[in-house]
Amino acid sequence: MNTNQTPLTRRRFLQTSALLGAGAMLLPSAGWAAEPAPSIPRRKFGRTGVELPVLGLGCMFDIVRNSVILRQAADNGITYWDTAAGYHNSEPGIGSFFEKNSAARKQIFLVTKASGARDTDDMTKRLEQSLERLKTDYVDLYFLHGKDDISDVDQPEIKAWAEAAKKSGKIRFFGFSTHSNVESCLSSAAKLGWIDGMMFTYNYRVMDKPELKAAIDACYAAGVGLTAMKTQGERQGAETPAQAALLSALTGGGFTAGQAKLKVVMDNPQISVACVQMPNLNVFRQNLAAALSPTPLSTAQRAALQRHAAATHNSYCAGCSRLCESAVAGAAPIREVLRYMMYHEHYAEVDARAMFAELAPEARAALPTIDYSAAERACPRQLPIGDLMREAASRLA
Repeated sequence: MNTNQTPLTRRRFLQTSALLGAGAMLLPSAGWAAEPAPSIPRRKFGRTGVELPVLGLGCMFDIVRNSVILRQAADNGITYWDTAAGYHNSEPGIGSFFEKNSAARKQIFLVTKASGARDTDDMTKRLEQSLERLKTDYVDLYFLHGKDDISDVDQPEIKAWAEAAKKSGKIRFFGFSTHSNVESCLSSAAKLGWIDGMMFTYNYRVMDKPELKAAIDACYAAGVGLTAMKTQGERQGAETPAQAALLSALTGGGFTAGQAKLKVVMDNPQISVACVQMPNLNVFRQNLAAALSPTPLSTAQRAALQRHAAATHNSYCAGCSRLCESAVAGAAPIREVLRYMMYHEHYAEVDARAMFAELAPEARAALPTIDYSAAERACPRQLPIGDLMREAASRLA
């Protein structure tokens, strides 16, 4: 992989980007003075009227040690940056970047989130802390993080808080993110009329579900801006050689498997932004190339993704926690624990053990002792929930 940041001619860029399987060259703006660089497509973010790049930078990694990613993102038009108070040193890392590059703040559509806020006073406190860490006086989009039921958001005091925060200039737009019960959260949010944006799990494994399609249609029609996350659909555990071979048709079409998984998300025009963690330059180049490519996935490539999703369906948690967790009477936070395991296995930069440690001690201790047979029967994907939860209790402890 060539990491030299030398200026490119348009002809050389087109020749290079045609080889998407090898990744894209970086596009330093200084090298394109005579001829503008190809730009990432942009889409309107719901009724806000703001246009955003289809590729967003997920900042769940060590920003302090990898601030070069922020510079490259800004230079290459990836100006939707997503962080959260709980992403370790992500907010302080972005704040340090803005201190050194003050002019960059106006280019960036900055998103941060509050998780676990007890009430609106706590929301205010958490927002102020995020602004201080980010070294800015406002964020463009503020999410309540990780909600799995609309009742956690649809409260008069939260609506009033969002309106007041907008009026004060500390946030521009408001919404929430969800990993669980996504269809219900989306369809309910579409009816509220005051949610500006939502961030939700969306990838090749779940995108063909009729319930999800209908919920996305409802949000799109209501003017709710939609950000896709978990776009790679990372599974629990390792794949068999036969399962991995199902993706071989993707690489023959000029894309890596990761690029194809991202492209199929970006190919949906209802999705304003596909937000992806990009912790190093290699991943950055791969995603940049996918976003710049005007070539959609072929029918054969889409079919390969569908075959792979079907063959590995019982190793991917789709987040319908209302089913499995109610089956064990709420005795275990199944969805959260499985998400931490997914981070542990596929997100090397994320401290999944620290997240697991934040669960109540009694909840962690009980995980290996619970009978999950009812939860397994309730799971539409037939996940071996009991084995996975006992493995998580051991590996994340």
